[in-house]
Amino acid sequence: MVGVNGSGKSTLLDVLAGRRPPLAGNIRVGSTVRIGYYDQRGVDLPPDARVRELVAGPARQPDWTDAALLERLWFNTDAQWAPVRLLSGGERRRLQLVLVLREGPNVLLLDEPTNDLDLDTLRALEDLLEDWPGTLVVASHDRAFLERTVEDVVVIDPDARRVGQVPGGYAAWEAARRSRPAAPAPSRPAARPAREKPARGRTPSTLRHLLRRTEADMARLHERQAALEADLVAAGADHVALARLGEELSAVTKELATAEESWLALAEEAEG
Repeated sequence: MVGVNGSGKSTLLDVLAGRRPPLAGNIRVGSTVRIGYYDQRGVDLPPDARVRELVAGPARQPDWTDAALLERLWFNTDAQWAPVRLLSGGERRRLQLVLVLREGPNVLLLDEPTNDLDLDTLRALEDLLEDWPGTLVVASHDRAFLERTVEDVVVIDPDARRVGQVPGGYAAWEAARRSRPAAPAPSRPAARPAREKPARGRTPSTLRHLLRRTEADMARLHERQAALEADLVAAGADHVALARLGEELSAVTKELATAEESWLALAEEAEG
């Protein structure tokens, strides 16, 4: 679900989750539905409880399934034994996400899930959601996250007084939104020209997406480079094959160097 701030995305998720009643109509939930909701507020965590104990819950002892889920979202062995009071703000948000996932929902509601997650956790979450067996409903402005995790885009558009699926997805909606003529501003007394604001750079979500794509390219090129090097060894005295493989290896090595330079530039831009 996409829409401008204040359009009602979080409210709709609250209605779907049963946290507030609809103003009209009704909500029907199937008998097999198990809803998990990762919202922007999160749940209160007892400061002295240990991470692994919270994930296991009060009815049983922590086991390997808890450890596997925690490790997938970047909680190593030491962090699993840590009390909540020692966790950073980002780690607490990660733990809140784990607590939602450990319930095994088959309908997962995510409200702006990329806002408080670091790059490593975001990458792990995207990997997890790519194989998600249930239904996923996401409210987000993060185009890269949406493009990787969802199939359909539903727009909440108060100006047009409609909610509906948009052909072309997020890109089509964003292009249409930007093409709308701006409402005329009310007349004001003449004032001195405002100082021009500097142009904004690429958004953090765009940089994250570019970094992930470049990292995937680098991994692919590393694998190809290793395979070509092995082929060179196996070619023995076949001079024709050696020449062909050598040219291909040289091209892959140059492409890899370019990708690494791009990654460094993107990382520097993201840190700045």
